[in-house]
Amino acid sequence: MSTRLDHRNPLVFDTHELGRRPGALQRVTRTIDAPGAPSPFGIDGVVGVPEGAPVDLEIRLESVMEGVLVTGTARASAEGECVRCLEPLELELDADFQEMFSYPDADDRGRTAEPADDAEEDEDRLFLEDGMFDLEPVLRDAVVLALPMQPVCQDDCEGLCSECGVRLADDPDHHHDAVDIRWAALQGLAESAKGGEKDEMSGAEAGVDEKQEK
Repeated sequence: MSTRLDHRNPLVFDTHELGRRPGALQRVTRTIDAPGAPSPFGIDGVVGVPEGAPVDLEIRLESVMEGVLVTGTARASAEGECVRCLEPLELELDADFQEMFSYPDADDRGRTAEPADDAEEDEDRLFLEDGMFDLEPVLRDAVVLALPMQPVCQDDCEGLCSECGVRLADDPDHHHDAVDIRWAALQGLAESAKGGEKDEMSGAEAGVDEKQEK
């Protein structure tokens, strides 16, 4: 069973002024505070509209045969973290949405229908309850879809150095001398050989000095 809607909730809208007159229109503007856990407006740990941040809504309610068609736009500021350099970022968000809220006693052609069993109702279909509807699930889906899945601080962000983690945008000339691992072993052998040659030369020089002394 559904929970009775509370008209004091800023995301609950009343459609009684429309009546059930197809073609009747109503425009609504409203600013609400973004909700937080457990159902935030965003992608947890990636990007989203912070809890309590203002969300501006422009909504059009249109009465049709089978219910009320709701069309609108939500505008807000989202915050997150760049996936490349891990720096905090902020972006302006415009999320468009459209949803049909059906009369509970009407079929797809707007005709009065017999009440259906819960098991037979389409789970994806949304219904008016006492002439009201809750926009929150529709708005949350619209905001999440409008957010970038991999936000970046700027399109050409170079991210972090894979070797030391420094932010490359802060040091454009940053680099490390690359050593080819295939030559590392040979280089080690060469250094060892040089060290052996030096020891032999030192021994030979010591022998010459001893002969000269005699």
